[in-house]
Amino acid sequence: MDAIAGCHIDRYAHTVSGVPASKRLRVVVVGAGLAGLTAARIMDDQGHDVIVVDKGRNPGGRMSTRHTDYGCFDHGAQYFTARDARFLRHVVAWRERGLVDTWDAHIAVVNADRIDQEKGPTERYVAVPGMNAICTEFARELPDCRLSWRVNQALYEAGQWTLVSDEGDRLTADAIVVAVPPPQALALFQGSEIAHALADIEMQPCWALMAVLDRPLLCEHDAAFVNHGPLSWLARQASRPGRANEEGWVLHASPEWSAEHLSDDADDIKDNMLKAALELPIAQAVKVEFAVAHRWSYALARKPLEKGAIWFEDQRLALAGDWCHGSRVEGAFLSGVAAAGRIMASAAPG
Repeated sequence: MDAIAGCHIDRYAHTVSGVPASKRLRVVVVGAGLAGLTAARIMDDQGHDVIVVDKGRNPGGRMSTRHTDYGCFDHGAQYFTARDARFLRHVVAWRERGLVDTWDAHIAVVNADRIDQEKGPTERYVAVPGMNAICTEFARELPDCRLSWRVNQALYEAGQWTLVSDEGDRLTADAIVVAVPPPQALALFQGSEIAHALADIEMQPCWALMAVLDRPLLCEHDAAFVNHGPLSWLARQASRPGRANEEGWVLHASPEWSAEHLSDDADDIKDNMLKAALELPIAQAVKVEFAVAHRWSYALARKPLEKGAIWFEDQRLALAGDWCHGSRVEGAFLSGVAAAGRIMASAAPG
């Protein structure tokens, strides 16, 4: 897969290889999160015919930004790191273009019996002006990205895939990338070897709370990891580059608490998460001006794989996503790279 790392997926240095017509594939990518869009951009850059479909109204997946009358909130992925040289090269290019910036946050670690300061230097990045900026740009520069297009059926026969939407629209393809959470992919492939590969991957939920306060929730910190109680994380939006929401805060509940309260009313979730935040020893009393809860049903894999992508060569199907490669933003990108590499290698001369 290392050869694929050199493929340009950034239009800042865009080239198209001009794959011969006899080797050009028609590929449908299901899922407009970072993994799916990365795979799509690589294959499009290399001359394949690529269509992206997603059930959502906007690209991004968990790299989403919620727009409200009270400002914008990064309510999914909070930041990312770049440990792999292949990913770091693109992060550097994005940063030069102003699409990404570093987040120099002062972060506390709240334990049951003490408060610590985060130790060790960690270079954190955020997309600008919201976490969805990278995916939005990827989608905008693809030739065919169809949003609000939910796949209802995925059928394979005589060497060709047919995808059918909820509305009965149909797409055919030589190969597909399915870059959605395993439970959503599992629903498309019941009873098959593909379903067997997905059956043991457990996804954990996360309740997220977006709130606007009259003053900082934390007096001396921009964010905090919380290692006890209902919460796992809280962060001030205005501490991130390019954010104007002065006292907008995002709170994440722990996977365990989220699972226990998965079906609770959103207003009850809101009240309980705010109560837990105000009970933290580093919090101060605040007045809540706006608050809304969002449930991420499939936030993180309990035990993520380290496979890059799962490949079914006989059907030209790649499964991809952060759950396939470590449950980080970087992992989603590298999973998309791996999926694209598998599909393009299947079209190369033997």
